[in-house]
Amino acid sequence: MVLLRALDVFFFVFHTAWIVFVLVGWTHPRTRRWHLAAVFLTAFSWVGLGYWYGWGYCPCTDWHWQVREAMGNPPPYTSYTRFLVESLLPVRVGRFYMDLMTVTGLVLATALSVMLNISSLKRRHDEKAAVESKESVE
Repeated sequence: MVLLRALDVFFFVFHTAWIVFVLVGWTHPRTRRWHLAAVFLTAFSWVGLGYWYGWGYCPCTDWHWQVREAMGNPPPYTSYTRFLVESLLPVRVGRFYMDLMTVTGLVLATALSVMLNISSLKRRHDEKAAVESKESVE
């Protein structure tokens, strides 16, 4: 039972940290490449793996729910984000609205990440071209 409780805490912390990173990891230039990978892995899970396991599938949620069921404390929802919000905040959110907020968060974070990563690539390319141009003049 101690191992199951440790796994429950691990999944709660890891999955929560993953969600926070997916939502805000684009804000710092040093984490943008990692963030881009994280949003694409998340989207692949939801859509790619979701094709076989059900749309929106997340292995972390699946494994965490298996742990909770083994503990005799099955999850009240299929949505991890709904479980998370209702565990941490004194609010109740309907499934439709929680799913809408979850998908919107991923779409916005992905769009921001792609735009900022492209911008960074262009800036690096322009800086490299400026240095090469300056060197050829000298």
